[in-house]
Amino acid sequence: MSISVPDRRAVGEESVPDPRVDLVSFREEFYRSLPARGDALFELTDALLCSGTAVRTLVELSLAAEHRRGHGALYDAINCGRIDYTRLRRALGGLTIPRDRGGRIVLAVDISAWLRPDAPTSPQRGFCHVYGRGKNQAQLIPGWPYSFVAALETGRTSWTTVLDAVRLRPDDDETAVTATQVREVITRLRDAGHHRDGDPDILLVFDAGYELARLAFVLADLPVQVLGRMRSDRVLCFPAPPPGRTGRPPRHGSDFKFADPQTWPEPETTTSTDTDRYGTATAAAWNRLHPRLVHRGSWADHPGPPPIVEGTVIRLTVDHLPGDRHPKPVWLWYSHPGAGTADIDRLWQMFLRRFDLEHTFRFFKQTLGWTAPEAPQSRGGRPLDLDRAGGLRPTPARPSSGRGPTPPVGTTRPTNTIDAGTGSSRVFAHPRDDACSGQCTETQSTRTRTPTRIEKHPPRTASPRGQTRRNQS
Repeated sequence: MSISVPDRRAVGEESVPDPRVDLVSFREEFYRSLPARGDALFELTDALLCSGTAVRTLVELSLAAEHRRGHGALYDAINCGRIDYTRLRRALGGLTIPRDRGGRIVLAVDISAWLRPDAPTSPQRGFCHVYGRGKNQAQLIPGWPYSFVAALETGRTSWTTVLDAVRLRPDDDETAVTATQVREVITRLRDAGHHRDGDPDILLVFDAGYELARLAFVLADLPVQVLGRMRSDRVLCFPAPPPGRTGRPPRHGSDFKFADPQTWPEPETTTSTDTDRYGTATAAAWNRLHPRLVHRGSWADHPGPPPIVEGTVIRLTVDHLPGDRHPKPVWLWYSHPGAGTADIDRLWQMFLRRFDLEHTFRFFKQTLGWTAPEAPQSRGGRPLDLDRAGGLRPTPARPSSGRGPTPPVGTTRPTNTIDAGTGSSRVFAHPRDDACSGQCTETQSTRTRTPTRIEKHPPRTASPRGQTRRNQS
């Protein structure tokens, strides 16, 4: 495949790489990662990205100028197409990765769900946590949760670089799957040369709900640091005091209760930053705090006593929120036990950048139509499922409704009352033939219909029982 853009562009007396070359190279690698129905899937992707409006149905994409095939080829590509996910993930890891002002890579990890409450035959659905509009209105709705890993950018932008997505099964250990996913992403980044020995550690940002101490313990052999939010009712421990002359040596010190200010000593670090959106942001940090781990849950099979995973606790408070809402303090845990003043300001600001991933989810769902289109009803009327290990696979069939299978797209259901006759054929041109040369057309044959006579039903006669009642009246 030839590249039709310049390799380099001149800037003054020097030349720098043209970013369009990276785009062309990625498109070539993406095309090579489509081993089956590659042309149709590639054009479907172009139509999806170049659509001027929000995507609502798949058939609308077949009308785009970028999709040079008919709608039948679109469904055939989704039903029979294959994607080499390993090669595609490697291509994503080879793209330019954004960094913060200090040259550090910041990766955000979060879960977004494809809700499927009205699809009881969809395989391996789980209960997805969904927030309601009011307070304490959260719900658990059946659906497919997906774990995303994206690189965060800096500056006045909310774009992110999505590097990986994995669907979580109902019986999966969320922390174990996330740790494996992050490990694979970092391995690909290092293989691509984005991170080398001596570079700043990669910062992993998590929202509440993750086992931060376990993630930090499992990923301790990688050049990463873990930053995440904790609930406001957590209780951590200070380092253990020196052992006494008798008795068992203590493993934990005094408790640090987030909800009890009486247990807070003077913070090691306190910073104040003026912001345009939140007023004055005050961050207080306490070093060398760890959770009290026991042999339960995910630590039940851990050999020996549970580890002591120390970190830095950060309490962030602001003057106000947009809309004059009353703010609540945000508690963060950082896996480095000795964070300094410069680190504290940078950490809570990078945590706020994590919400850019929420805009990415909204873009996927509301603009690209990730969860909007209905699945094609070919192959016996079975919707499709994007399987993690394979390709596009149909889900189990629905219970039989007494009717025959749905015919393929572009055909009609055969009947016994109409006889096919000879006739000419009509050619239906693509609605946007003038916008794209070489547009494919579909030929549909027309058949003459044998006229049938509509029989008239005989008039209804009153029943003898009804006549008897009228005679009696």
